[in-house]
Amino acid sequence: MIITDLLAERGMTKYYLSKSSNIPYTTLNDICNGKTSLAKCSAGTVYRLAQELHLSMEELLEAENQERCSFELFKSNVCHKLKNLGDINFLIETLESNDIRIYYRKKWYPESLYLLAMVDYISRENNVPLCEEYNDLRGQRLADRIYPAGIIALCAVEKDDTPKEEACKSAIPEFIRFNIVESEIRNVK
Repeated sequence: MIITDLLAERGMTKYYLSKSSNIPYTTLNDICNGKTSLAKCSAGTVYRLAQELHLSMEELLEAENQERCSFELFKSNVCHKLKNLGDINFLIETLESNDIRIYYRKKWYPESLYLLAMVDYISRENNVPLCEEYNDLRGQRLADRIYPAGIIALCAVEKDDTPKEEACKSAIPEFIRFNIVESEIRNVK
């Protein structure tokens, strides 16, 4: 669960968090193991955990309860958001939301790295310095390459992997470095 990830990131133990937040260890352990949902905890429990983890209650609850959609839908939503907000407002909103880190903590690596690639690409396109807050993630790479659904379908129909090879050649560098094949982010309808 997200609290376990936050503890690991901060080098804290459940025992320490239990003592510092004044939450019984058994309660915290049940939350961390998924036996108890944060959404069903008292506001006081959520508040004390959020305080100790340096998050707002909303951030803690949202991170714990967010549902995952398909990666293709996620990419589409990000591209539409970029189109609607424009480059600079997209950068500002994405960085302020901390979604890159939130997705990474949830182990939603494709979403996290896709969003980081988008931020890095838009930054390069607009001559904006990279946000150094995510330098630790820039060295990460997905184990398996992710291709757009259309490329996968084309390869299946043609019974040939040539479209994958061509897609890799035309991929945007910020995406391919994470093993995500993406060449078109602006042509959304």
